[in-house]
Amino acid sequence: MSEIHKFLFDGLPVRGVLVRLTDAWTEILRRRASGSKSGAYPLPVQNMLGEMTAAATLMQSNIKFNGSLILQIFGDGPVKLAVVEVQPDFGLRATATVTGDIPAQASLSMLVNVGNEGKCAITLDPKTKFPGQQAYQGIVPLFGDKHEKLERLSEVLEHYMLQSEQLDTTLVLAADDKVAAGLLIQRLPLEGTGNLAGSLMSQANEDEIGINEHYNRIAILASTLKREELLTLDADTILRRLFWEETLTRFEPLAGESGPRFSCSCSRERVSNMILGLGMEEAQSIIAERGDIEVGCEFCGQQYHFDPIDVVQIFRVPGDLPPSSGAVQ
Repeated sequence: MSEIHKFLFDGLPVRGVLVRLTDAWTEILRRRASGSKSGAYPLPVQNMLGEMTAAATLMQSNIKFNGSLILQIFGDGPVKLAVVEVQPDFGLRATATVTGDIPAQASLSMLVNVGNEGKCAITLDPKTKFPGQQAYQGIVPLFGDKHEKLERLSEVLEHYMLQSEQLDTTLVLAADDKVAAGLLIQRLPLEGTGNLAGSLMSQANEDEIGINEHYNRIAILASTLKREELLTLDADTILRRLFWEETLTRFEPLAGESGPRFSCSCSRERVSNMILGLGMEEAQSIIAERGDIEVGCEFCGQQYHFDPIDVVQIFRVPGDLPPSSGAVQ
């Protein structure tokens, strides 16, 4: 069962989250293997997408936000785009677009950052928006301070957290065909009250970067966690081995209905609105060429079929659903 474990280090300005995705992750892989014309992901793509899925779940669990968190990586390699979306209730989905050959031992830069133009974007999309409110998006490159290519997703996201929140963060990520897992250790932000205090606290948070000895000690311990341990050991064993000298306050694990699980938000209504957005002329040209319109969800594999009568109904009463002609799996 997929799980999220949150914990605090007693008396220290440090928090942590451990995520183990089992059934949620294998369902993503199963749907890709059975529902896509291209078949299962190549191993390097599978592992990268698994790490992204674990990382996005970690970040969603670490913020107080009523909306979806979307993690994207895109660039000029054979993987044009990889996307993970995690809802506030930890329903999640993930997909990657592969357009070229993938070497057996391909690194992150070989997958998405061949010309050092790759980017990582994190979008926070509120569930309920005020008039004029837009989703927040932060983007960082897939290279370091000296423009060196980064080969670990964890390094990219640590850099993002440092830039966006001025908080020291350590990430350990791993994935295979059965488990996608991650450990996040983060220095707690300083708290203030009022606008002036908030501004001063923001500067104080930045001043603390890299120098908090408690965080630095725990980050070093976390960094000793090996990939095989993260993939094979249960949460209790991992935390005990790493932090046996520390006193932890652990919260009730999130699992089952309250924990991470595969969930796709696609629907016939959304696809109808997408066809409406194409315009009548474009939709009619597709009908003339193919006889119908068929749209497949890249996340879950669901296929939505619209015959000519369905398409006429979409444009006759905008916003209403066409008569259902069924969805084919």
